[in-house]
Amino acid sequence: MALTEDVTTVLNEQINKELYSSYLYLTFADYYEDRGLKGFANWYEVQAKEEMDHALAIRRYLLDNDFKPTMEAIAKPDMTFESDLEPLEAGLEHEEYVTGLIHHCYEVAHSVHDVRTMKFLDWFVSEQGEEETNARDMITNMKLFGCDPKGLYDLDREYQARVYVQSTALTL
Repeated sequence: MALTEDVTTVLNEQINKELYSSYLYLTFADYYEDRGLKGFANWYEVQAKEEMDHALAIRRYLLDNDFKPTMEAIAKPDMTFESDLEPLEAGLEHEEYVTGLIHHCYEVAHSVHDVRTMKFLDWFVSEQGEEETNARDMITNMKLFGCDPKGLYDLDREYQARVYVQSTALTL
């Protein structure tokens, strides 16, 4: 069964949204880098790589299903921050937005009974749950410990230990 136009359209759009997410998280990393919080910067650099993985996985899925993706312009992130908490809150808001986008892709696939695409999207549905949990945990940790210089230092050191691991979405 070939992918329908509706399914390919939303998946192609999702590639762009994932690439934007990568750009957005690099701006978060830049904010923290400027603040001297290299651990927080590292966390978001790794996050940016993961978002790129998601875009590549969707691109590969389209290619493997005889659809040539169209790379569109990526919007420029325009956020500025006044506190160390603001990027974390913006990150949660963005992950909730992406969850809605993934759900929309799933709904479109479901509406045309495209079981193969729904199965492919199952990984992304689970991943978004993890992304939202991580974002909430970072906010909680910042509120609990980030107001104290020692606590902020410890959080920064913790986030500095995060390493990039290629997304399993690329091996699906």
